[in-house]
Amino acid sequence: MICSGWQSICHSDRDVLLILPGRIGYEEGMKLQDELLEGRIKGVLPDTLILLEHDEAITIGRSGSEEDILVSREMLREMGIGLYFVNRGGKATYHGPGQIVGYPIMDISRFGSDIRRYVGMIEDFIILFLEGMGIEGRRIDGNIGVWVGDEKIASIGIGVKRWISFHGFSLNVDPDLSRFDLIRPCGMEGVRMTSISKLIGRGVSVWECIGGLRKAFEDVFGVRLREWRSSL
Repeated sequence: MICSGWQSICHSDRDVLLILPGRIGYEEGMKLQDELLEGRIKGVLPDTLILLEHDEAITIGRSGSEEDILVSREMLREMGIGLYFVNRGGKATYHGPGQIVGYPIMDISRFGSDIRRYVGMIEDFIILFLEGMGIEGRRIDGNIGVWVGDEKIASIGIGVKRWISFHGFSLNVDPDLSRFDLIRPCGMEGVRMTSISKLIGRGVSVWECIGGLRKAFEDVFGVRLREWRSSL
């Protein structure tokens, strides 16, 4: 089991395992998520949050289609960008270096089995984190995610299996924003993406943001994150 020994750091229902695998390929990330998801469904693992950085990939959710990709598969291959159809809500998005991707694998019955409320809590904690960075994030009615002005800074797309959540969110810290020109982000025409680095006018490291994200997640979800340090 990937997280054997977690009992030594998680002592109550408020404790959520935190895994920080660094930068990994998209397929490796999905393998990790799937193993943790099945362990949570079976009750042999606690609620878990994965925070990582992916190699370049474009993913398309259940409501999306390849029509949201604006270049050929051949061009994506030449650019070294993977293309994946995944079991989450939403349409097309981009993942790559300079972006934090979070996969909360959590029993949402603790939040009243209310999926919309749970998604709203993800938006809330990202907005709270951005506030600490001096950035005013907001919601836009009818468009899930977090926005700064009219530009999108975080995308959200989840899956739910037996009331356990998987997939999650991506937050633009300092990615190559031109990569979003390869797609219709979230299937929306004309949407512009932004990043923390662009907004505050300096380069920001993904891992510079981890501490603030952890604190905001704990505050909004009412949990304690317990980092699991064993090797994967």
